[in-house]
Amino acid sequence: MAGNREFFNRRLHSLLGVIPIGVFLVQHLVVNHFITGGPESFNKAADFMGNLPFQIVLETVVIYLPILFHAIYGLYIAFTANSNVNKYGTYRNWMYILQRISGVITLIFIAWHVWQTRVAAAFGAEVSYDMMHDILSSPFMFVFYLVGVLSTIFHFANGLWSFLVSWGITVSPRSQVISTYVTIGVFIVLAFIAVQTLIAFV
Repeated sequence: MAGNREFFNRRLHSLLGVIPIGVFLVQHLVVNHFITGGPESFNKAADFMGNLPFQIVLETVVIYLPILFHAIYGLYIAFTANSNVNKYGTYRNWMYILQRISGVITLIFIAWHVWQTRVAAAFGAEVSYDMMHDILSSPFMFVFYLVGVLSTIFHFANGLWSFLVSWGITVSPRSQVISTYVTIGVFIVLAFIAVQTLIAFV
């Protein structure tokens, strides 16, 4: 029974990391990328997302609850798993370790980002170009956001590879090699979008 529960929790953890969390990440990066068209372009996109119907319900069900489960169970995996990277320094073992590390960094970053934006908005602040420009004008915060965003993207891209394996989509060694290159490509594309966005805010 415990083994079945563990199997179910790991599959659910993997699924939530892609749907809906991964989908939201990509959508969030695309919306933020509107800043490359100028402050007004970003403000319009942010205003549209901030005025969706049933916003609180959508954010709670589609974003916050899945992230909460994914984060709590992810921490459990990170601090209970045994690493054999010292004995077997293969690429996949290193990716496994980096997935755990990036998960912790991502959790810290998301918590701070939500505090600076969504919580601030709940107290009357406006999520706009001016808000993000003020935040990222600090060199420390720019580096913090850069590390946080890249860590989040890596965690998603590498987690996507694990999702494909754990859900039986990539079973053969060849398919897993192909998915490795695909997920590396996903990381590169999303990282480029993210860095371009951060620079545009400054």
